[in-house]
Amino acid sequence: MGRNKFSQREITIIGKLLGRKMAGNRNQQKMVRHTLRTVFEFNISDFNVQGKAFGPTELQECIRRGVIHILDDATIEAMKARYAERKERDEALRQAEAVADGEVVDWQEVQRQWDAYYGTEQETVID
Repeated sequence: MGRNKFSQREITIIGKLLGRKMAGNRNQQKMVRHTLRTVFEFNISDFNVQGKAFGPTELQECIRRGVIHILDDATIEAMKARYAERKERDEALRQAEAVADGEVVDWQEVQRQWDAYYGTEQETVID
């Protein structure tokens, strides 16, 4: 599930991308869908009817019905920042669990031990 809250600027760009998707060949459509998913976290499958094309008209219909919400830029940026913090925290927790379970080595701790033993100011010898 992607986002359903976007800024007006994002909606304008998404609408243009959907127009390109509708006019493009299969490869171009794949690239547009990838961009929508990765840059805007916009998944067409969250909004369309199965088997029907989803273009700029359907985007405007979703906005009209209230399925997609348009918020101001500051609110969207704050949401993205909270999401990034949560994602970073979840990844740190996952990494700590993996280290505790012995699944992976804590490479940061290994680096600290290496630096403590060998020092951080090592000269590199190049032949």
